[in-house]
Amino acid sequence: MILREITSILEEWAPLEYQENYDNSGLIIGDPNTKITGALLTLDSTEDVVEEAIKKGANLIIAHHPILFGKVKQLNGKNYIERTIIKAIKNDIAIYAFHTNLDVVINGVNAKICDKLGLINQTILKKRKENNKIGSGMIGSLKYPSEELVFLKFIKKEFKAGSLRYTKLLGKDVVRVAVCGGSGSFLLEDAIKEGADVFITSDFKYHQYFDAENKILIADIGHFEAEICTQELIYDYLNKKISTFTLHFSDVNTNPINYL
Repeated sequence: MILREITSILEEWAPLEYQENYDNSGLIIGDPNTKITGALLTLDSTEDVVEEAIKKGANLIIAHHPILFGKVKQLNGKNYIERTIIKAIKNDIAIYAFHTNLDVVINGVNAKICDKLGLINQTILKKRKENNKIGSGMIGSLKYPSEELVFLKFIKKEFKAGSLRYTKLLGKDVVRVAVCGGSGSFLLEDAIKEGADVFITSDFKYHQYFDAENKILIADIGHFEAEICTQELIYDYLNKKISTFTLHFSDVNTNPINYL
């Protein structure tokens, strides 16, 4: 496969114009005309991930998070971003980021999270005005009501969370669940408005937890934990589109957070 053919398939699914204005999705490193021998799927691009790609014979890394967000004025290897870029270029490894454009499509990251939870009647939580098939977060319902603590323990196990931070239990069954992969605190009001009993996301700040105001149960499972399923999502899509193409899951744990 040629690199531009692979990126074209990905962008048919989640076009680059759907990404947020702060984002940097797309081909970050690499010649679009390069012949690809295999792709490594990861949440983050790091030096260890590039080394893993070399060992596995993959000359393309497809990451959810872009290795570059701002301008790079120097490449001296003084931080992990510069070292990762240098290592990838030296070894002719392309890096493609598939970030917020994959977050906002109806069959993207948040749909995968909903599927892992077994939610039915899934719909986008906050739709974009110009297109009601794209937007932020998703909401759906459990097939059967669940006690709050039972559901929280299920979430922790299902997403292999090292810890789970949550607000005050409300003393009612969980039926309606809102989700947002990555940092989703900006959707709290929308989750409350749409009648969610629980909002699953990550990166809430201390004072933001107060905004639940006994109206909803916030479950913060961690950024890495909320989005690592992106690997499976991309694998399943590409495997259907290009059945003869070699895809590898990264075995590198790129989560910068550890738990005691």
